[in-house]
Amino acid sequence: MSGQLVREGYSGTGPGAITPDGCAVELYRRLPVRDEPDVIAAAVPAGASILELGCGVGRVTHPLVERGFEVTAVDESARMLEHVRGARTVRSPIESLDLGEERFDVVMLASFLVHASEDRVRDGLLRTCRKHVKDGGVVLFQREGADYRTNLPRERTYPDGYPGGYTVRIVSARPVGGGVDSVHAEYIFDDARWTQTFRSRELSKEQFEGHLAAAGLTVDRYLTDDGIWVRAVPA
Repeated sequence: MSGQLVREGYSGTGPGAITPDGCAVELYRRLPVRDEPDVIAAAVPAGASILELGCGVGRVTHPLVERGFEVTAVDESARMLEHVRGARTVRSPIESLDLGEERFDVVMLASFLVHASEDRVRDGLLRTCRKHVKDGGVVLFQREGADYRTNLPRERTYPDGYPGGYTVRIVSARPVGGGVDSVHAEYIFDDARWTQTFRSRELSKEQFEGHLAAAGLTVDRYLTDDGIWVRAVPA
């Protein structure tokens, strides 16, 4: 872990480097991109400048760059950022990011980060989104699906070109107080296994929209039928 402090309630196991929030770098290098680039590209202008908050190893960054978007990729993990190619990279916690007067056509907060367990962190994430989006720009969010914490344990196997496929298992979501759950997930490949435990706050649609409003943002539209991808604009 290169001397980095693990966050309370967050941990991970498996081969390779593990970030302070329990994310395994080698796992995220293996996970394929899905429909995220299609959803994003359909919701924003061609060639837009995108500020991607929490980019990880560039799983979504790279296909966006290939589609002609100008991406600034932000992550607090140097081990993640060293795998990002074709984009400007910035190492920083999202909630304290300060790019001065720079503004972007699109700010993107994916990976369910809006469900941060601490109110101060979530509010900081939203302030960063609002601060860095242009007037007339858009902010894209990825929320948890409605069944994310129900009917557990739950698993899904993906072929996606992997011999034998790989399995993602959401094992449990255990309440730890204050509306926060401790979520435990497993990722199983033929030759490796990773686990991650992290804290997450469930947000109803009304709570989500209320937090956006408090940050000076308003929902423009829900981009997917399941309500996971959302496009917001400055209020």
